[in-house]
Amino acid sequence: MSVEILDGATIISFVEDEEAFNVSVNDLFAQLDTDKDGLLSYGEMLKELQSLRVFETHFGIDVKRDPDELARVYESLFVQFDHDLNGRVDMQEFKEETKQMMLAMANGLGSIPIQMALEEDSLLMKAVQREYYPKIAAYRA
Repeated sequence: MSVEILDGATIISFVEDEEAFNVSVNDLFAQLDTDKDGLLSYGEMLKELQSLRVFETHFGIDVKRDPDELARVYESLFVQFDHDLNGRVDMQEFKEETKQMMLAMANGLGSIPIQMALEEDSLLMKAVQREYYPKIAAYRA
């Protein structure tokens, strides 16, 4: 984990770079698809959703949530990805919903840069790396 600076434009630029975005999403999908059947089950996605700890923290502080409430939230998130409601998420569904989520984050962040702790392999970290690290390398050269 590292602390990085990003804003909505960083995320939008990453999503609009189809090659970078698609490679990153394909890699994430492959990591989540533990049985390698080309589809994500609820169980496979649940691990990723839980790792985000969005609902277990409030401004970075752990909060005890009702397990039934958490289960309902995670199930509703899975359904958000499962566009055809067949109980599995294919690559296209995953890519489309991930894109929509990234654009919603960008919209929420707006144009004011903020510091955020990011996981090394997260899509947000990949957006930051795409945006800033090539510029830093060019500056040093």
